[in-house]
Amino acid sequence: MSAVETWAERETRAEAMVPVIGRLYRENKVVLNIHGRSLVHKSVTDILKAHRFARRVVGEELTTARTWELLTVLQNLDLGTCQIDLGKMAAGLDESKRDDVEQYLREQLAPVVGQQGQNTPQTRDVVLYGFGRIGRLLARILVERYDGTGLNLRAVVVRKKPGNDLVKRASLLRRDSIHGKFNGSILVDEERNVISANGVDIQVIYADSPESVDYRSHGIDDAILIDNTGVWRDVDGLSRHLEAPGISKVLLTAPGKGEMKNIVCGVNDADIDPADQILSAASCTTNAITPVVKVLNDKYGIQQGHVETVHAFTNDQNLTDNYHKGSRRGRAAGLNMVITETGAAKAVAKALPEMEGKLTGNAIRVPVPDVSMAVLTLQLDQAPADAEELNQFLRGISLDSPYSRQIDFTDSPETVSSDLVGSRYACVVDGLATVVNNNTVVVYAWYDNEFGYSNQVVRVCAKMADIAQPKFPSNWTHAAQLPSN
Repeated sequence: MSAVETWAERETRAEAMVPVIGRLYRENKVVLNIHGRSLVHKSVTDILKAHRFARRVVGEELTTARTWELLTVLQNLDLGTCQIDLGKMAAGLDESKRDDVEQYLREQLAPVVGQQGQNTPQTRDVVLYGFGRIGRLLARILVERYDGTGLNLRAVVVRKKPGNDLVKRASLLRRDSIHGKFNGSILVDEERNVISANGVDIQVIYADSPESVDYRSHGIDDAILIDNTGVWRDVDGLSRHLEAPGISKVLLTAPGKGEMKNIVCGVNDADIDPADQILSAASCTTNAITPVVKVLNDKYGIQQGHVETVHAFTNDQNLTDNYHKGSRRGRAAGLNMVITETGAAKAVAKALPEMEGKLTGNAIRVPVPDVSMAVLTLQLDQAPADAEELNQFLRGISLDSPYSRQIDFTDSPETVSSDLVGSRYACVVDGLATVVNNNTVVVYAWYDNEFGYSNQVVRVCAKMADIAQPKFPSNWTHAAQLPSN
């Protein structure tokens, strides 16, 4: 490692990085990150935190001097669309290659060097049907990723409410009591029924039924529609969207009924066929537990298990005691823990057929507005030696594996639910709560049931659109063995 950098030096370099990162993103469609932590649209502080995160993977903090050295070369390579992990690039830059960084990068990035504007993926129109909690978070994510991933948010479809509907919906997108203010600028064009978010024009379409909208009249065609209303959850109901001109595929943000494929991105997204027109992104809880179940089953084998979900309350519950068709859900959500049912444990088998009949589950709704926890009690075929071994395995999975975008890991003794608001992962394993008793293990996994799930939905949507950027380096691996701090 080079000489220790002063804070002033680090801050100065990070400030210089911001325009370079932005220019590569806008002009070349290059998305830069450090060991999975995106640098696009990030503040100086966020960039410095990403550099510090590198110590969890390779044992030492990534210096801004090294990153700046890489960036100064990258901006002159006329790169085509791709994703580049600067942390992994720096880790692979051994002593024999440090004399010629440009040659090293040209070799690593050969497929996209000189390809600016040549390998840009086709864009795909996206429509949000419904604009509630999940719908608005999907809008935030899609706007943030606009012009860099090929998913172009074009419209939202809602039923018109009394009063100043458009302004109120724009206000709900601008401000959120849980997730904070929208990162950017929102303008309302009432004459065109358009909400403009960071320059992205979102057409607001008022409709009472799926088949009544002519999307082509708004310049929208071959679009993927994300139904986040939950009104229709079977193929027959969701097929109504396909009758509307301009819609070619439908993605449901709830567990799908019948034979519909339930996709948990990172686990069974390879099951998506180009011919599939209607898919489900499963539930937030299914997305949280399935990746963990998958890796544990692959490593140790699962005989059976039970999942207890401690779940934040939702809009489906009552603010104060009132009639509700469901058992117990009529009681005040902010005052009670409410035992209720969940189909998430059984739904795991839709993404992992080998788990059919092996998991049971229940749920307890608790008085927090966001971030939930799944407690997985599992009987394994092969037991890890102790909790430390199991945590080391799960931590390694979170840092360097095909599931690193789904599973995160924490071993902080101060972590509480509000710390995980805004997590982009399907779940975050809490290592300090792990229990190993012979072949019985208990794993605790936090998850932002709103934002983390919404990121999983967008990932499924990108798979449906067959939009994928080349990722570099393509052959880097590092078995993370160091304890986190």
